[in-house]
Amino acid sequence: MVQFTSEARAPTRAVKLIILDRDGVINHDSDLFIKTPDEWRAVPGSLEAIARLSHAGYRVVVATNQSGIGRGLFDMGMLNSIHEKMHRALAHAGGRIDAVFYCPHTAEAKCDCRKPKPGMLVEIGRRFNTELTGVPCIGDSLRDLQAADAIGAQPMLVLTGKGEKTLRDGNFPKNTVIFPDLAFAVSALLVGE
Repeated sequence: MVQFTSEARAPTRAVKLIILDRDGVINHDSDLFIKTPDEWRAVPGSLEAIARLSHAGYRVVVATNQSGIGRGLFDMGMLNSIHEKMHRALAHAGGRIDAVFYCPHTAEAKCDCRKPKPGMLVEIGRRFNTELTGVPCIGDSLRDLQAADAIGAQPMLVLTGKGEKTLRDGNFPKNTVIFPDLAFAVSALLVGE
C-alpha cells in the first residue's frame, strides 16, 4: 500500500541534473544582448554536447540572467521566441533542455534571483526536488561561478563567451573546474561516470 501525505519531501539526488548558463555557454554572447532569434547562434559543439547529456540521462536546466527585459530591450514574447529557436535547434541535434529559468531584472533591482545571488538555483533545486550539492553548474562569468559556489554546487568555467576574461580576472571560487567549451566539459563529465 502506498501512503501519500501533504508533507514536503526531502530533496534527493536521484535526478542527474546539470545547470547551464545560456549566453556564452550554449550560444554566442553579445555586449548588446541577444534580442532576437536571428541573433541567437549556437557555440560550435554546444548543441551536440547537450544531446550527449540528454542521452546519458541528465536533466539539463538553463539558468540565465536576462536583464534585457528589465532594460526594455526585448519583451517576454521575444525571449520565448529566442528560446523556441534554441529548443528547435537542440531537438534537431537530438537533445533537449528540460527547463529554462531566467531572471528578467536589472542589477539595480537587487533581486534574489539574479546571479551571483543563488535564488534561481535554489528554485531549480526546489522544482526538481533535488539536492544541488555537487551538481555541475557551467558558466562563462564570475557571477555564474559565485551562484554555484553559494549553494555548494560544482562551479565549472568554460572559456567561450566571457570565459577568457573571467579566467584572466581570477577571484573565482577555488574549486572551479575549467574547460575550453561546453563540449569539453560534457566529455569530462561523461568519462567520469
